[in-house]
Amino acid sequence: MNYFTHAIHYLDRPYFAAGTAVPDWLSVADRRIRLRPRQLEPWFDSTDPIQAEIAAGAARHLHDDGWFHATRGFAEVTNELTLLFRNSLGADDKYHCGFLGHVGMELLLDSILIEQHPEKIDRYYDLLAEINPAEIQMAVNRMAKEPTDKLAWFIGLFRQKQFLRDYSDDERLLLRLNQVLQRVKLSPLPIEARALLSTARDIVRKRADDLLPAEHFSAIASG
Repeated sequence: MNYFTHAIHYLDRPYFAAGTAVPDWLSVADRRIRLRPRQLEPWFDSTDPIQAEIAAGAARHLHDDGWFHATRGFAEVTNELTLLFRNSLGADDKYHCGFLGHVGMELLLDSILIEQHPEKIDRYYDLLAEINPAEIQMAVNRMAKEPTDKLAWFIGLFRQKQFLRDYSDDERLLLRLNQVLQRVKLSPLPIEARALLSTARDIVRKRADDLLPAEHFSAIASG
């Protein structure tokens, strides 16, 4: 799951929704810092409501990743996209098509939800404008084993660039996907890969309900 998919049901709770992004923000801004459930749980009852919401949101992210990665839809769609990339690009040691299948699917799933709920992506960025990045960094530093001084800066960049909106366009999505590949020191995809992303988008759109089965995803909305 990616940023928007994690947060879509919590757009009335700015710091909880921001908390669902914290693990992914850290993976970009400061990869040394990882939050585990045992670090988060003691803060659920914090007298500081912002601290409690951030901790609970981050824990929600970890929980949702758990069931999401265990679904049949995740295994099947990731495998289908992996084969799509491998059959077209070859040289798996160059492109790591399994990684592409996984990450590409998650970005495309965000794009499908944005396509279905365009008003909610506006609300998502509106709520990020309401939060204080320094508050989130301080909350994370209370919970993490090591402090970070990079998180607040990245949150500011994240809400300024609004790159989730780029996922709806194959060319802009390719740019964003190549930024991910660059960050993990993998070869960028050629411009011709836009056609692959278009095919992958159709696959993810058709399998969205399998990727987000109602017994898990709808339960979030009602609970």
